[in-house]
Formats: sequence, C-alpha cells, structure tokens
Amino acid sequence: MTKVTDDKQYEQKHLDHILELIKTREKNLKKSIKSVRGEARNLNSHFFDDVKLDYDGYSTSMETALSIHQQQQLLSEREHDWQHSAKQLNTVKKLEKHPYFARVDFKEGDEDPETIYIGLGSFADENNHFLIYDWRAPISSIYYDGKLGKVSYNSPDGEITVDMTKKRQFMIKDGKIVNMFDTNESIGDQMLLEVLSEKSSTQMKSIVTTIQREQNKIIRNTSADLLFVQGAAGSGKTSAILQRIAYLLYRYRGNLTSSDVIMFSPNQLFNDYIENVLPEMGEQNMVQMTYWQFVARRLPGMKVENLFNQFEDKAADTNISKLKDSTEFFKLLTRYAKHLNNKGMIFKNIYFRDPKKSYFAKEKIKDIYYSFNPDYKLHNRIDATREKLIKMLNRRINSEIKKPWVSQTIQSLSKEQLNDLYDKPDQEFSSEAKEEQFLGRKIVVKKLSKVYKRIKHNHFINTRAQYLSFLRAIPKMIDLSKWHISQDDWAKHVNSVKESFKKHYIHMNDVSAYLYLYDLITGRYVDYEMRYAFIDEIQDYTPFQLSYLKYNFPRAKFTMLGDLNQAIFTKDESKDLLKQISGLFDPKKTEVVQLTKSYRSTKQLTDFTKQILRQGEKIEAFNRQGPKPVIWGRKNDDEAISVLEGILKNNDKNKQTTAIITKDLSSAKYVDKKLKADGVKESLIATANQRLVPGTLVIPSYLAKGLEFDAVVMWGASKANYEQLDETQLVYTITSRAMYKLDIIYTGEKSPLLNVNADTYEEK
Repeated sequence: MTKVTDDKQYEQKHLDHILELIKTREKNLKKSIKSVRGEARNLNSHFFDDVKLDYDGYSTSMETALSIHQQQQLLSEREHDWQHSAKQLNTVKKLEKHPYFARVDFKEGDEDPETIYIGLGSFADENNHFLIYDWRAPISSIYYDGKLGKVSYNSPDGEITVDMTKKRQFMIKDGKIVNMFDTNESIGDQMLLEVLSEKSSTQMKSIVTTIQREQNKIIRNTSADLLFVQGAAGSGKTSAILQRIAYLLYRYRGNLTSSDVIMFSPNQLFNDYIENVLPEMGEQNMVQMTYWQFVARRLPGMKVENLFNQFEDKAADTNISKLKDSTEFFKLLTRYAKHLNNKGMIFKNIYFRDPKKSYFAKEKIKDIYYSFNPDYKLHNRIDATREKLIKMLNRRINSEIKKPWVSQTIQSLSKEQLNDLYDKPDQEFSSEAKEEQFLGRKIVVKKLSKVYKRIKHNHFINTRAQYLSFLRAIPKMIDLSKWHISQDDWAKHVNSVKESFKKHYIHMNDVSAYLYLYDLITGRYVDYEMRYAFIDEIQDYTPFQLSYLKYNFPRAKFTMLGDLNQAIFTKDESKDLLKQISGLFDPKKTEVVQLTKSYRSTKQLTDFTKQILRQGEKIEAFNRQGPKPVIWGRKNDDEAISVLEGILKNNDKNKQTTAIITKDLSSAKYVDKKLKADGVKESLIATANQRLVPGTLVIPSYLAKGLEFDAVVMWGASKANYEQLDETQLVYTITSRAMYKLDIIYTGEKSPLLNVNADTYEEK
C-alpha cells in the first residue's frame, strides 16, 4: 500500500472520529436547549409563586423587590444559556457539513511537534482540548501566511515563531475526503482551481478555504487607520473585506459588534449579492448602505440624483465637477462656515396662521443669532438662537389666547372635541372666564406646537440660500482660472444649481457639500460609535465624499478598496484619489496593499481584458483555462440579436449563467424587448432595487459593478457607443465581469477601445 493511500486512510479515520464527536455534541446541545427552554417556561409561568409579595412597611417591600430581582436573574441566566447553546449548535451544524479544510504540523522550539486542523469555526472536546481551530484564530494565520519552515504569527502574548513541517489541504464532501494534497504554497493551485471552477450564482459564497497570503495581510491588519486596497478585477478584494469584517468581529468579540461596522457598497444589487457571506462565517451582517442612501435619507424633501441620472447625465462640466469633487472644495466650505460666525447667515421667516405675515421675521432671527458673545462657535449660536425663539414663543401664548380666532375656535368645537380638551370628565371652573382661559390655552399650545417643531428642527435656517451664497463666494475665495473655469461659466453653473433647487432636485456633486454646510452650522452630532468603515468600489467616490465620510465617522478606522482601472463615474480623476485623501489620515498609519493576481476569470479572459487598459500589464492571470473571447461584428441589429440568441442557447446548454451587459438603460430595454418578442427567457435588471434572479440577465453597465457571471455578452461594442478614451475603464469593467466565457457583439464599426492583440481573441 502506498504512503498516499496510508495517509488518506489515516485522515479518513481521523475525520470519522471528529464527525462522531460533532454529532454527539449536536445531540447534547439539542437536549440542553430543550431543557433550558422548559425551565424558562416553567420559571415564567410560576414567576409569582416563589415571590414573596408584601406591601407592609419598607423592609418587607425591599424583600419583595429582592425576590422579584432574583427570579428575573434566574430567567435572564436561562435566556443567556439558551442563546449560548443555540449559537454553539449553529457552529456544530456548520462543522458537520464542512468540519475542516486544512491541517498544519509545526514545532515550537524544543516542545513536542503539534498538529492542528483548521475550519470555519472552533470545536473542542470535553477537556477543552481544541480539535478544530477557527480560521480566524491567531495560530491559523501560519496556514495562510507562510511556506514550510520558519513562520511567525501574532498571539495575545506577542509574536511567536514556529517551524512548520506540513501543510495539508482537504476537500471534504458528505463526510468523505474527496481530495487531499500537501503543499508548500499558501493555498495550492489545485484547491483554488477546484473552488473557482464552481458555477456562479446570484449569491456570493464565503471562500475562507482559498484566502491568499496577500489577502490574509488585509484580513488581519489591525494597525492601519487607513487601509487602501487596490486590486485588479477578480482579485478577491470584496471577499477579503468580508473576511476582514468576520475576523475583526472575532478578534474583538465582546468589544465590537456588527452594528459598530458600516459598509458602503456600490448599489443595492451588490448588497443582495453579498448578504449571505458573513452569516455563513457565523457572524451577523454589518450596517450596509450605498452612499446615495446615506445622503438621500437626510433630504426627504428633495430628489437626490441617482446612479441612473448620474451615468446618463452628459451635460456635466468636467472642470467644475473636478473642483466640486476635490478636497480643496471641502476646505473652502470649512473656511466659509467659520466666516459665518461674524456675518452672512441667511434665515427664513417662521409663519403661524397668516402665510403673508411672519410670526418670527428672518431679520429678527438674524439679530438674535449675532447678539451672542463673539467667542460662540457656530453650533452654540444655533442652540442659543433656538432656545431664545422657544422662550419668545412661550411668552406669546398669553397674548395669543386673547385673539378673536381662539374664542371663534372654541365656539366651533363639537361636544366630543371639547371633552377631549378637559383634563378630566366633569372638570369644574370657578367662572366662565376661567374655563375659556383654560380651553384657550389648550388650543393655542396645540396650534403653536407646529411652530415649536419648526424651531426645534432648525427650519428657520435657509440652507438652500446659504449653499448658493457659498457657491457665489467661491470666485472671491480662489482663482477659478487655475481650475480652467471662467467667471461666466461659474455664474451660469450657480444659476443651474438654483434652478434645480426650485424643482426640489439636487445633483450628486452638491449633496455632500450641502449636508456638510448644514452640519457645520448646526453642529449635528457625528457618529462616534462607528469603529470600522468599509468603502467598496472606491474609484467611484470623489475626494469630497470621502472627506465627508471621514468627518461623519471621526473615530472609525477606514478600509477602502477598489480598482482604479474601473472608474465609471469619476473616470480619470480616480488616478489621484489616493494622493488627495491621504492627507486625511496619519501617513504612519496608512497602508496600501496591491492585489495584482486575478482569480475570477480564466487566463484567456484576463490576458484579453488587461490589454484594454493603458497600464494593464500589472495584472497577472491565474492559470485556469477556458475559451478565448469571441468578437462578433454584424451589419445591423437584427443580425446582432440573432447572434446573441445563438450564444444564449449555447450557454444554457452548458449550464452557464449569462449576463448581457449594455452601456446604458435604454440599450438594456431594447435588448430585453427584442429577446422577449422572440420568446427568449431572461430578466431585465433596470434598477438597483431589484433582486438578482437565476437565469440570463440583461443589465446596464453601472449596475454590474462588483458582480460576476459564468458568461458575459457585451452588447453594442461599436465605435458610436464607445469612442472616448475616458470610457476605457467602462469597457474594462464590463468585460472583466466574465469568469469563463466572453462574447462581444457590435454593429457597424468596432470600438477603437477594443484594439488588442489579435492572438488573444477570435473573430466570427
């Protein structure tokens, strides 16, 4: 019998033994949960049987309170036991399906050699001897980090160096070892190939088994205030980030919960795509939202430009956008707000019953605002102004009661409405005048409560006018010509912002600045609780937005990840993004990690797509084989649709999920209509709020961010559609969504952005 067979038999025997222990533990936990539940139910139903109730005198009521407290404590202990056992049961069930995926043998100094097995969760025997180590445990990092020989890991007691003698990987299915191999690499190519060859689905899977050494550096980094991850398409950025969140929640258990972690993702579709990854690793999902949701929820009265409008908006002046998106603009706004301490604040009238006559005139509010000590900060001024207005409002109650509208209101009330105003039924008064006074006060206070709310919520601040005033001040604050903007163009731009405001519409490159100005004026409290902020697809954020997020979460450590080659909205400006935002963080606590190896796509696809980029040579392909991309040129749309239907039929036969990615929404709707007319089954994804469904999808490019599919068809790759050099990143993003197969269809003339080496694709 060969050594390999011997080894496999030994490992299978070990696995059988572990699975037996896991099953026994599962049985015991179920029994224990049942019994604790029963006890809690029993305690609940007999809660007052064992409580001594006595309302006589201080000492006995004290005894009663203690007695109730003891019962509550017992209940709470049972609840805690039940939750703890339920969590353990969850881990055990997971381990029953996939007990472990790796074994490591090592020796520390003169001590005896040790063997550990690594899995998705920890598992120990009755004597607390670990049989499986959680992949996030300090010791497990040697499996991901080092080759055989000397390797170090960070333990709670400091750095420990061990001599690693074996690294074995397992593929286990239904309690049987399907495959196992020894390797000197962090994760052997064999294992990666096996995992990567699985078909894509509408949900991202947890791939803890295939963490690479570079990704492990990202996952376990606890020192950086800013961790900036630049990674090629398909290099495992997002999975590394989700694993980083799971690792941090494990490492700081007890001090960090998933509600202290926020993740900004590119769109709602992407949120759906990754929603199962953390729960698969035994953790709750973090707070998750898009940047649009983050700002729009604070402006319910305005329509905030969404992804669709942002992508389709062709009218934006790029030089003006560059200025408004910069950290320079953020600094200008901070400076402008300071100047408001002395002059320039704009207020709104507060009205009560007469829409033509102000109750508190804006001039009066301004006088109050600037009447306070010059040392007052902006937010102290607003607080003090608010308090003064509320005092003035309270003082007006008595004079308001005497006004004719009050007695008219009393006379017009029905019996039921009157009864509602009394403190108690049959309430008596010494005179009719006293009764009228009482009712009048109730009516006035109720009516004035609307004015009170407006004051309380700062509705006397004219934020729109204030923001326009800031924009008008810009030419006095900086030299616009340095940004290649003329005074006339700027004035026209300010006017267009004003027109948008009249329609209750705000553009994305105004919304962050608008909210920041409001926050500076009012001293709106920032979120000191948030400990970690993750921003995915960083290339589509502007330096201003990132500065605003840093202002909102001042105590959070930031992890920003993306691929500067895939900037759809910010295009070439993304190139100096890191330079602009690095000023927000301590350079000593800023770390940049580059992931250049692409695992998503086959070698053929990566070799093709990287040529689209101007600096694509930095991207390394992983050695997974597949067909070359195919470019189909046709005379007209009918021929192109016919080609598309042939491709879909072929992909369906090979059970490959296909995404037809168009440039914009109108093209996606066109393809959807044509396919449906021919009886082809597919789903159009028209908004970010839709669910990803199995089967063929038709999707506009800006909604495909971060997603991956077995097969991709790029629709409409003509010169008419993609001619501008700044659309290079867009073409790269579309083509790099494919894992195994890529087809490109165009009519007329092919886009010059697809001028790549003829050996790397086929033409049909």
